[in-house]
Amino acid sequence: MTRPSTRCERPAARPGMALVAAALSALCILLFPAASARADTPLDLDSGGRITDTVGALGHRRGQVEAALDRLHATQHIQLYVTYVHDFSGRAAHDWADATADRNGLGPHDVLLAISTSGRQYAVSAAEDSGFRQDQLSTVAALAISPALKEHDWAGAAIGAADGYRAVLRGEPVRTPLIKPGSSDPGGDGLLPGDRRVWVPVAAGGGLCLGGLYLASRYAARRRRAVGYPEEAAYPLVATATPAGLARMAQPLTPLADLDAEACRNLVDTDDAVRTSAEELHFATTQLGPAATRPFAEAVDWARSELSDAFRLRQQLDDAPYEDEDVRRHALDGICSRCTSANRRLDAESTAFDRLRGIRANAAALLVRAEAAARALTPRLRTAEAALAAVAAHCPEAALAPVARHPAEARARLAFAGAALTEARAALAGGDAEQAVVSLRAAEAALAQARTLVTAALRHVRELTGATARLHAALRTMADDTQDPRHVIRALDPLTAARSETAAARDFIATHRGAVGCRARTLLAEAERRLAPARGDPAEAARATALAHEARTLAERDVAGYNTPTHGVGAALLGGIILAGLLPPTFGGGSTRGRLGA
Repeated sequence: MTRPSTRCERPAARPGMALVAAALSALCILLFPAASARADTPLDLDSGGRITDTVGALGHRRGQVEAALDRLHATQHIQLYVTYVHDFSGRAAHDWADATADRNGLGPHDVLLAISTSGRQYAVSAAEDSGFRQDQLSTVAALAISPALKEHDWAGAAIGAADGYRAVLRGEPVRTPLIKPGSSDPGGDGLLPGDRRVWVPVAAGGGLCLGGLYLASRYAARRRRAVGYPEEAAYPLVATATPAGLARMAQPLTPLADLDAEACRNLVDTDDAVRTSAEELHFATTQLGPAATRPFAEAVDWARSELSDAFRLRQQLDDAPYEDEDVRRHALDGICSRCTSANRRLDAESTAFDRLRGIRANAAALLVRAEAAARALTPRLRTAEAALAAVAAHCPEAALAPVARHPAEARARLAFAGAALTEARAALAGGDAEQAVVSLRAAEAALAQARTLVTAALRHVRELTGATARLHAALRTMADDTQDPRHVIRALDPLTAARSETAAARDFIATHRGAVGCRARTLLAEAERRLAPARGDPAEAARATALAHEARTLAERDVAGYNTPTHGVGAALLGGIILAGLLPPTFGGGSTRGRLGA
């Protein structure tokens, strides 16, 4: 659901009247408790934490609920807010929950569980871009929340919700919490507002306070008039209204520089997760066909779309840095939110993807397939080396520079894949299925990058040859053999140039992503975005070309500063084929992509 942002303000009252009105309001609440204690309109959540318990439902189990909320936030970066009220003021449960979420400014990383103890009703308010699917929310409701509420286990419902959301985002089964039946009317016999033992003495004291406050306000007004201050200009001593969500906004904010760095890390990590997921999806589609892998293709497309939006926000910040810190903070929060959303979607599909592909059960067959792919790639690599050598005699060194090292790097990745396949075969023979899966997945990733590098080199040769032929045919008087013919041909065919430059940058970043930073990836994303409508707009094509060229240049600079050998394990780390723990990443988001061997 979408949570519209609303804010209401009322005129400021005069100081004395504001003070008296505030005291009168407090006294009325005490003297007439029935309406306030038994009809809970959408309310401000407790500013001191994520639990708002107006009826004393949790008792000594509050700490257990807080621990469950902490677990969810620590592993999935989701804030679950829980509120307990007597009833929903005659509103539908979902309407009440959504209104309370809106009132308190809850965002895409926040979920609200609202529970009415009088009728064991509840509702969950989650934003449309929260990363949760409706079936996931329904599963948690059916298995983790409802069973606890049936037994008046108010704490168990919150614990079940927190652990249930954590489970679905990790691709794990949702379990019903341990049920501990509780009171059907929590707070009904306690000293809560509305109990005569509370409001009678408090009301008496309140009356005395009210008289004192009124006299003090009259005295202060006379003092202001004596020194010539107009009453309308005086500052109110007591606020007459609190804007929705103000208490939460008052929490310490992450320093802007730290938030900027976090946004960049999120972009790099999410880009890696999407690329890895797309690569393994290709292997699964080759193995099982597009119909079987369609749900996972949809997940990758959805995550890629979220990532594209995040990159566009980053590019807007880089193009026109905002001096207004609030505007910049909002954009950085948007980047982090979209990256989190993309990762959650991939994480949610990771278990089902493993089940479909069955890499552990089908390891022997997949090993044979990977060994065949490695054998087929070797002669193609030789072809690329020979093609580059042939055109080197007719083209300047600068024309070949973008792919000059591609064959050597492809050979390094092919050697790594060969070693990993040997390990996988030995592990299978020894009955070590876990090690076989790890080695096989690493080999697949290395083969994918070797193929990309070889294809990029052959494509570059083809572009050089074609550009040279067209140049000699159409512009014989404008070119000579000391120029890169692609530079001249760009003036005649900007779209071809844009496609060529963007593909080159994409291949380089994909095969060196262990070293490439946020800026190069952002520029590439912007080049790809501009390439789509560039067919009828030469200016857009030229802009895409420039962006892709800058992306490639920055990526090469990042790699040059990467102090790791470009062979063996170093080549695998450079390409992101293995992670820092020497385990290969697989289909999934930040919480699941490193699960092999864990």
